[in-house]
Amino acid sequence: MKKIVLVCCLFTIGFSSTAQKFDANWNSLNQRKMPTWFNQDKFGIFIHWGVYSVPAYAPVMPNSGYSYAEWYWYRLFEKQKDFIAFHNKNYGSSFAYPQFEPMFKAEMYDPNQWADIFKRSGAKYVVLTSKHHEGYALWNSAEADKTWGRPWNSVTGTPKRDLLGDLTNSVRNAGLKMGVYYSLYEWFNPMWKYDKKRYVSEHMTPQFKDLVTKYKPSIIFSDGEWDLPDSAWKSPELLAWLFNESPVKDEVVVDDRWGNNTRQQNHGAMYTTSEYGSGMDASIIWEESQGIGHSYGYNRNEQLDDYKTSHDLILMLSDIVSRGGNFLLDIGPDADGNIPVILQQRLLDIGDWLKINGEAIYGTVAKKQPAQWSEGYKVPKSDKSFMADYKVSRLVVPKKDTSYIESFFTKKGNNTYCIIPSYRKSITINDIHLAKNSKAEILGSSVHCAWKQKGNQVTIDLSNLKPGDISGSGIFVIKLTE
Repeated sequence: MKKIVLVCCLFTIGFSSTAQKFDANWNSLNQRKMPTWFNQDKFGIFIHWGVYSVPAYAPVMPNSGYSYAEWYWYRLFEKQKDFIAFHNKNYGSSFAYPQFEPMFKAEMYDPNQWADIFKRSGAKYVVLTSKHHEGYALWNSAEADKTWGRPWNSVTGTPKRDLLGDLTNSVRNAGLKMGVYYSLYEWFNPMWKYDKKRYVSEHMTPQFKDLVTKYKPSIIFSDGEWDLPDSAWKSPELLAWLFNESPVKDEVVVDDRWGNNTRQQNHGAMYTTSEYGSGMDASIIWEESQGIGHSYGYNRNEQLDDYKTSHDLILMLSDIVSRGGNFLLDIGPDADGNIPVILQQRLLDIGDWLKINGEAIYGTVAKKQPAQWSEGYKVPKSDKSFMADYKVSRLVVPKKDTSYIESFFTKKGNNTYCIIPSYRKSITINDIHLAKNSKAEILGSSVHCAWKQKGNQVTIDLSNLKPGDISGSGIFVIKLTE
């Protein structure tokens, strides 16, 4: 009898924990708790891939949307001079954008190779553009072909392949979570242009539900929301379906782009998006996204100096995580389905660093003081691009131009992690008190460092470090066990 009662109690507890229903309004939707995996995994890979990967062009304009190669079609429409000049010279003024589709062959696409690179990068989740603003779907979407009146997806179109489905399988087989980017609107979809209400009800909503039901994404990066409010998109209704009835109702994480009135409104059910450096803090759940270059989609016009170095990217990851955020790092494959080798190298360099220092990133929380500056320290030449990017992006803003970032801080349990960009003989950390039996050790090394407490400062002696005690990037982590 006791066993029967216990089973009944467990059943009741399990049922009540999953039986919560969410109504189609923000007061109800915001009661849904963010799945814990997102804030623990910290690092994901973003992939922009579509017909725009054929022309693969944008002018290089740092901190400008005109640098986004995936906006090629729209820039032609608005007659942006750089795009028009490039297009007319290389394809001719009468060459229409849809004519690029037969060139989007993806004949070199190997999703297992992609997934292997992502796994080795140390990323924990992957987000692919299932459909960007051009409307071209990377899966067999009947809605895409129907409203466009032509083959406008990768299965009925030229690749003749479920690009999204194949990558979903490979990524999950590699032990990573798989997600999708989905654009609510489509620039030149005939139904969108002439009857937005019908577009939402007859195209966008069924297409979205088809996408979620077939591929069961762990994360949904919604976008293209800015022309209409959430009520016109019927976003509350769609999210109520997602959280109540969809096959991913318990695991899925969503962003804040569901209407021109929802972005950065700190809805409890969403994470806040930050793009190319707007940055946030640990008071909210947020994610920064940007490419290794200036574009999300592959841009053949970018040169080596336009790409962030591996050192820059590791520091960006450290900074973002130290302020409670996730880092969604974008790569743009080419139309053949290749990830450019230089981008692969960047990802593998990050992965090599995380193999040693991932303890300071995964599952951590932000400390009260996310970064510490050292005044008057001359910026090494190798770090100047990092400094320039960060001054513009506002992720970290020094008080003086001569300032240099000294360390980032994360915390997990009784451990504090101090991430240091480059070697120095000692480091002094402000606003910290260690117990007498506390330890200071270098991750990936057997070295334990001497330290001294003076007031609210701790000075750590690093003079006994040898080259082999620090990772090849020069960025290392001191673990302080309190």
